[in-house]
Amino acid sequence: MQAPKAPILTANGVEMPAVGCGTLFPDPDNAAHLVTAAIECGYRHIDTARKYGSERSVGEGIRASGIAREELFVTTKVTEEDAHEDDFARSVDTSLKALDLDYVDLLLIHWPQPKVPLAETLGALAKAKRQGLARHVGVSNFTVALLDEAVRLSPEPLVTNQIEYHAYLHQDKILEACRRHGLIVTAHVPLARGKLVGDPVIGEIAATKGKSPAQVALRWLVQQPGIAVVPRTTNPDNIAANIELFDFSLSDEEMDQISALRDNNIRVVDPAVRRPVWDIG
Repeated sequence: MQAPKAPILTANGVEMPAVGCGTLFPDPDNAAHLVTAAIECGYRHIDTARKYGSERSVGEGIRASGIAREELFVTTKVTEEDAHEDDFARSVDTSLKALDLDYVDLLLIHWPQPKVPLAETLGALAKAKRQGLARHVGVSNFTVALLDEAVRLSPEPLVTNQIEYHAYLHQDKILEACRRHGLIVTAHVPLARGKLVGDPVIGEIAATKGKSPAQVALRWLVQQPGIAVVPRTTNPDNIAANIELFDFSLSDEEMDQISALRDNNIRVVDPAVRRPVWDIG
């Protein structure tokens, strides 16, 4: 098993590896080997959720790896269907049983739920932390207004907002809000579900670096301050490549070239049934 490969980001008491293994797999019931492969090649951050259906596989993969629990940073999320306090607590219990863990390192509200008072859900989130079921807490897919409200109402400090962020999407407003509150930004779908891999600008830079387009697109993210990434792939070779981001860097000019691609403004995670009113830019 290889040593950890990602640097550590800190915010409000958390120490989070800057690269995690995303686990929204097409076949979540049979994905334990992918989690084990990730740990064996140096990942120490595993990102899952009740909604993904992969928590049981994550637990199996962790056990198969033989790694000590304290060496891992495990994130899971409570779905918006469980935003009420009692439902939230049951969801956390179900997640821990599926993972076969006593606690997670980070527990997130997966999506905002406008039908339930945010204070109630945040109270349930804080209670899970105070009960020792989660070491840290945060939110996911929160807009600027929702994040400001969450920080104001949360009984426990939030450490991250996990949002869609990649080189095809402007997110300056929510990035600034996260930094204003001292939060880590965790970028999900950091490759825009593969759309960035074929981009000619990224491809040209990758050729000059001797790296893959995916590695360059991920490097663009982690080279920005306070950004973590949780790429997902079912290819073990790509799992290994996606964490090999810290033996090269992008020049200011290359960063600017990739940043200009955000004018595409492509959002790939936009579920009509639960999306908030997104910030533009």
